[in-house]
Amino acid sequence: MKPLVEFCASNVSSYTQSVVDALENDPELDVDVLEYGCLGYCGECYMQPFALVNGNLVQAETSEELLTKIKNKLREEDEMMNLDFPL
Repeated sequence: MKPLVEFCASNVSSYTQSVVDALENDPELDVDVLEYGCLGYCGECYMQPFALVNGNLVQAETSEELLTKIKNKLREEDEMMNLDFPL
């Protein structure tokens, strides 16, 4: 299952269009990027860039910082999924 990164349309128009474009065009990433009319984070939406990564809120002061945080979160979750747990 591919990781999912979700964006609010209002936040995209204000802050995160460059992040959406970067994620969709990164040949090293295999993620689903979706944009919705509203994600229910209205306070955050008008204050700063944010996205949901597999349902978890990721926020930043700038769109560049958000992209870095999203990639770090994706890497972190991928590492957790690849751990060998004893049965």
